[in-house]
Amino acid sequence: MTDETADLRTRNSQATREAIGHAALRLAIEQGPNGLALVRVHDIAAAAGVSPRTYNNYFSSRGEAICAFQADQSKRAGKALRARPAGESLTEAITAAVIELYTDPEPDRAGLSMIMLTPELEGEALKAFTMAEGPLADAIAERTDGDGDLFPAVTAAAVAGAVRVAGRRWLEPGTSEPFAAILRRALSHVLPD
Repeated sequence: MTDETADLRTRNSQATREAIGHAALRLAIEQGPNGLALVRVHDIAAAAGVSPRTYNNYFSSRGEAICAFQADQSKRAGKALRARPAGESLTEAITAAVIELYTDPEPDRAGLSMIMLTPELEGEALKAFTMAEGPLADAIAERTDGDGDLFPAVTAAAVAGAVRVAGRRWLEPGTSEPFAAILRRALSHVLPD
């Protein structure tokens, strides 16, 4: 198998995963938190244009499929930090990377609300957000030359927590402030000056 063939397979696999995840989230939003149990694997697969067997190759639960976009986005946190200019301070680089990752485009309020505020999805949502920690900690360690054995991991966990708290604040009734502004404020409480 050539590198080009492997790359095509990877892209196709990611496209299938995204299609299933988007279909799952859309169906969950349509049913609402009280109708979440009505979202069936068969319906998700049909909406994504795949078989239930293909669905099962990608996801082990409805919650995992519904939260897939958030999980995939979180996995890119380390890559986003690595893409920042070397001359930026760690705080500037993390803030810019995280804000760009989570606000370009601004989150879909209905989707984020479904993911973060539905009790049946709470564990999966937490897992999705904490997926950012490992890749982000690795990128922080690279940027700081491994400064301290706990610093990268603790900082990454604090950043993931700040993203979750900012999301919850943004979803509060009556909040009109852009998510980016709330996220920037949350990050300022956990990153070194």
